[in-house]
Amino acid sequence: MNSMDILKEGSKALGIELTEQQGQQLVKYKELLLEWNEKINLTAITEEKDVMIKHFLDSLSCVKASPLKNEVKIIDVGTGAGFPGIPLKVYYTDIQLTLLDSLNKRIHFLQAVCETLGLKSVEFLHGRAEDYGNNKNYRERYDVAVARAVAELNSLAEYCIPFVKIGGFFIAQKGPNIEEEMKRAEKAIEILGGKIVEKIDIPLPFSEITHNIVIIKKIKQTPTKYPRKAGTPTKNPLL
Repeated sequence: MNSMDILKEGSKALGIELTEQQGQQLVKYKELLLEWNEKINLTAITEEKDVMIKHFLDSLSCVKASPLKNEVKIIDVGTGAGFPGIPLKVYYTDIQLTLLDSLNKRIHFLQAVCETLGLKSVEFLHGRAEDYGNNKNYRERYDVAVARAVAELNSLAEYCIPFVKIGGFFIAQKGPNIEEEMKRAEKAIEILGGKIVEKIDIPLPFSEITHNIVIIKKIKQTPTKYPRKAGTPTKNPLL
């Protein structure tokens, strides 16, 4: 199967339909990812089939989360090589997307991808989530924050929930066997103003992998002392 077939069949299995143009944009994105990956470290996954499944289809599986739809304002925290934010932007063309990453080289890559794919209404932030989460221009300004398994859920919640406005959602993409991690994170999520409302199991097409999406609703304001200073949420997670 070529990349386009994997995308088309895999997205159908996820219950979504990609247009020809969206498919071509994602294939072009894959080419850029593998090309740039030879110069800067973007992904350890380099087999084309694996890239399509473990990056692209995995990112698109977020569509299963009902808070995601056109015209919402989304921040992808610790986006890395642009997952899940850019595939979601390709699918939901009318979202306003912010991509946040701490490494400037990756920001240059993300800018090149969005320019090549013709994606509009994308903002690029170079810096740490703890700093931007305390910045009044970004704090509690988003309908949805998304993040893909960059830290344990109790730490991840402290990076992401401060960006979300009351009534909005934090969508965390996690690996299998998330129940224990969710239990450990319950208190932290509550302190930060959130509440777990749903967990969705996602069998990843063309693989034996089942991932999870944890959906957290922001029900009250995040106390001003969070997020704590850079590095603290991971070194000393809220328990």
